[in-house]
Amino acid sequence: MTEVRKALLDNQVQALTRMAMRRPALLSLALGALSATGFAPLDLWPVALACFALWMWLIHEAPGLRPALLRGWLFGTGHFAVGNSWLQHPFLYQDAMPHWLGYVGVLLAAFYLAIYPMLAAGLAWRLASPRAAGHSGTKPGLAYLLVFGAAWIVTEWLRATMLSGYPWNPLGVIWVPVIGIARIAAWTGTYALSGLTIVVAGMPILAAGRRWRAPAATLAILALLALSGIHREASRTLVPAGRPHIRVVQPNLDEEERPTPDYAENSLRALESLAGTPGAHPRLIVWPEGALRFFIEDGYPVDYYWNGSPVAIRRRIAALLGPRDLVLTGGNALQFDGAGNLTAGTNSIYAIDAKAAILARYDKAHLVPFGEYLPLRPLFTMVGLQRLVPGDIDFAPGPKPRTIALPGFGDVGMDICYEIVFSGQVIDPAHRPAVIFNPSNDAWFGAWGPPQHLAQARLRAIEEGVPIIRSTPTGISAVIAADGRLLDSLPLHKAGTIELPLPQAGAPTLFSHLGNWMALLVATAMLLLAVAFRRSPR
Repeated sequence: MTEVRKALLDNQVQALTRMAMRRPALLSLALGALSATGFAPLDLWPVALACFALWMWLIHEAPGLRPALLRGWLFGTGHFAVGNSWLQHPFLYQDAMPHWLGYVGVLLAAFYLAIYPMLAAGLAWRLASPRAAGHSGTKPGLAYLLVFGAAWIVTEWLRATMLSGYPWNPLGVIWVPVIGIARIAAWTGTYALSGLTIVVAGMPILAAGRRWRAPAATLAILALLALSGIHREASRTLVPAGRPHIRVVQPNLDEEERPTPDYAENSLRALESLAGTPGAHPRLIVWPEGALRFFIEDGYPVDYYWNGSPVAIRRRIAALLGPRDLVLTGGNALQFDGAGNLTAGTNSIYAIDAKAAILARYDKAHLVPFGEYLPLRPLFTMVGLQRLVPGDIDFAPGPKPRTIALPGFGDVGMDICYEIVFSGQVIDPAHRPAVIFNPSNDAWFGAWGPPQHLAQARLRAIEEGVPIIRSTPTGISAVIAADGRLLDSLPLHKAGTIELPLPQAGAPTLFSHLGNWMALLVATAMLLLAVAFRRSPR
């Protein structure tokens, strides 16, 4: 009876293989597109795992390196076209370019980003597929999955660093809804977690080959980690009482996407209306990126101050504060050359106290190409490709991530918007902060961009063991604990505030000590294990 069941299973696997081989290129594209549903806001991570499993089977069965590379590239094209579909949204608010160009932009970005899954697939096929050695009919083994996982780690890290880097939606972020598994990133970091996810996704391939012990053990471990996360979520208190308070403001600025001439004043009034009342606890009031549209530094030509002097604006802000309160707000600064000509701006954070003094300023270091500056400006301007976010000048980058000591609140790390998605690059390693402030402006990025941004911020909190405070004009604003839990959040397109005691940092994690060296260590360990499994007797 057992032999009959094995024969039936073999027949089913062979039938599935024949069906897949009829249209492997089209199936790869479809699997890639469907796999993107594993990311926020859909969070269909089981679907993503199944898609990756079938895709890895297709790569294993490729008759040569070129077909393997093609299947990898097509999978990546579908994966990134759907996952990054929100990139089309900013074109709706940039009248200098046709709106349909947004769809072309999404596809062009996907064509480029698909190179990295293509390389991972090619490496896995070349190094671990029996067909590369001239054999056929051999089922995938654990060594193949380990090599694939290692290749994915390397190529995902390359995607995060090449050409200024674009690490949006690393595969490991699909585990954020299953927080117990996502917390593995405290040891491994995100890119290594992505590689481990590849191995987990491929376990059904082994089960199809009757190697059931490894898949069963893996599923049991994942279940225990998931249950552990649920238990910790339910049992741990939020934050201790008696600490200074954080007040997160989300004004839901309905003019954010298409500002009017009165936008700067309307925005400041919206922020003032949500400032609250000073109380017994010192408050760190945080405002979003892009919400304060007045220049508040002294020394600019008068024409640049619009309808409010910098001192007057700072005094309006200070009037909202108790004697121990501070405001952290996104804002902009200007840079001039020696002749007084405007040369660039900065995307900045300001700390303002109750005496209307600017205590500190941080300038964003990792700028967004085509959003905050235009690469090869003369060329792209000539062909009509201006910045996606309206503006006449480019931003200039500031120094690397910085920690600023704020009186009464301790050491606060600064990361503006997109900077928070760069694993291993969000804090000053020489000056570990107690909390990270991440003002962001996701108003242009539709319904998918903001929840994906939030999920990646939660992974940064887990990796570094540091809580993160996010304030955005239109959502999603949140207070994230050092272990990745959402202590509170405000949904999209809703005005409101969050006020909580300032969360505490956790102990430094292994990843916070080693950074992305962990990706190299895990990838190397996978390759060594793959060699060991291939040499061991079957």
